[in-house]
Amino acid sequence: MNDAITRMLDRYECQGVGDNVRALREIMQEIALLGLWRSRFFEKAAFYGGTALRILYGMDRFSEDLDFSLLRPAADFELSRYGFAVERELRSFGFTVQMTTREKKDAGPVQSAFLKANTLQHLLTIHNDKVDWPIPRDQLLKIKIEVDTDPPPGFLTENKFVLHPIPFSVKAFVLPDLFAGKMHAVLCRRWKNRVKGRDWYDLVWYAANHPQLHLDHLAQRMTQSGDLKNDERMTPEKFFSLATEAVDRLDVNQARNEVEPFVKTPEALMVWSREFFRDIVGRIVPV
Repeated sequence: MNDAITRMLDRYECQGVGDNVRALREIMQEIALLGLWRSRFFEKAAFYGGTALRILYGMDRFSEDLDFSLLRPAADFELSRYGFAVERELRSFGFTVQMTTREKKDAGPVQSAFLKANTLQHLLTIHNDKVDWPIPRDQLLKIKIEVDTDPPPGFLTENKFVLHPIPFSVKAFVLPDLFAGKMHAVLCRRWKNRVKGRDWYDLVWYAANHPQLHLDHLAQRMTQSGDLKNDERMTPEKFFSLATEAVDRLDVNQARNEVEPFVKTPEALMVWSREFFRDIVGRIVPV
């Protein structure tokens, strides 16, 4: 096994198949970011979302996808152009991976692709053929990559440095704008009757660690999605009113159940209640 992969794996305390699959996914995510950096992807796009929080800021929640936004709208952008660079990078570290672009029926602004690898094959390689967990031989590990090609304006970016598998840099949203993107998901995500508990878990992380929220960028996102009228201002008072209404609608048990598989300490979710989230909302600092 590649020495760099060994060092990356040493950061994890894997107890079984679930921990090992999550570790494998995160190692592959970081190598994919390295491949994108080599291909100059970050001259056009910035990293954001839950995986950005985990890799760049150490948030203690596992995340499955790699989410990016172009720095400015570009209708002619093609995510498929970067597939070879990502595959080549992963191959150089011993991973056999295929990146396939997802063709959407509707011509929306978000382009998607999937990295696919055989889970058992790579765990056998990492653990020197000593894997005895019940993993189907054809089980695929999938990492979704999404790029917003029509981003709303008003955000700032910065260069952040990743040290594994080698030192490299990624362009990422600054934290107040990352928070604005997450708050847009909390207020406006449409999952029919389901609740994405991961949004609410991330909200708690922001309130505890980086509570500054860029209100103007949130307003731009809500205007673009049709959740705020073009002539409507987003004041702190309006924001807190909307956030409180979202808490009042929240199915706390459903949110807790959705996020539980992605966290190491499910006991931290026991305190969740509408009262708890009203307190969390009160800790947000609009800027």
